[in-house]
Amino acid sequence: MTRNERGKAAGFLVVTMFVAASHVAGQGKAEPSRTAWGTPDLMGVWSGSTLTPLERPSDLGAREFLTEQEVEARVSRAHPTEGRETATPSRPVGTYNRFWYDPVFSVLPDRRASLIVDPADGQIPYTLKGREYFDVSDARYGLGPYDSFVDLDTGERCITDGLPLRFSGYNSSYQIFQTADYVAILGEMFRDLRIIPLDGRPHGTITQWLGDGRGRWEENTLVVETTMFADKLDYWWVTGWRASRSTLRLVERFTRIDHTTLHYEFTMNDPEMFTQSWTASIPLTNDHASRGLAPGPLFEYACHEGNYGLANTLRGARAQDK
Repeated sequence: MTRNERGKAAGFLVVTMFVAASHVAGQGKAEPSRTAWGTPDLMGVWSGSTLTPLERPSDLGAREFLTEQEVEARVSRAHPTEGRETATPSRPVGTYNRFWYDPVFSVLPDRRASLIVDPADGQIPYTLKGREYFDVSDARYGLGPYDSFVDLDTGERCITDGLPLRFSGYNSSYQIFQTADYVAILGEMFRDLRIIPLDGRPHGTITQWLGDGRGRWEENTLVVETTMFADKLDYWWVTGWRASRSTLRLVERFTRIDHTTLHYEFTMNDPEMFTQSWTASIPLTNDHASRGLAPGPLFEYACHEGNYGLANTLRGARAQDK
């Protein structure tokens, strides 16, 4: 990005912050379906938090949808309880107590059993290399070894958990800003910020943790194609399929459905990690209370203010060594 482009992008952020503030202030009124420049209005704070998992649970076999009884059972199990999360052999430390979580109590309205809609089995179609990478990364989470800060995953190091948009547990909202020339997506977790040009320019030549996104309108759908991801497979990631790597091409689609709903779909293309491209579909909402989430704006995410978790993890490992 040239100095001139950086200046335009900075000006864009100032303008969009003002536009978004005005937009949020008017939420109580009938929301316009289009922006002043004629494109669908995607602005607002959105969340896709749901009890529906990314992959279809293996015990459901080929069944694509849950029964009403299965939905009730899942909602019942998700009811919050006091105290620390239960520790298990694979997670001996446990985790935050329920105070810190957004208590999600709903599955998708259509009772779909997974967010993945393609392939039909609702599973991530890993290659052998992709499955091995995911399994190794997943198996060491919470266990170490912890001999250095590089032994903690990118999220624990306050860097990022990667793309695409992902909703789980807490800090799961994203805010979208728009002008005629750019769309910006700000993540609550890690303050991940993507500034996406809409003017048809080619992808840049510098690789980045969150890739290099380019957007275009296809009728009422914003399509964002992201490439130029930096090769970071030598880092640990809490979710291996989201790891940044040069072979990844991510295509996202955003479609405003109604006053409270934004349909989000992403497709992952990576022949090194997956045997085929795969797609997940998530309805996002700005009616946070309907998902059991705390309503309101995004707050500052100050992960790097001391990052006590990282330091204390290493201290704990040294105490264990002794």
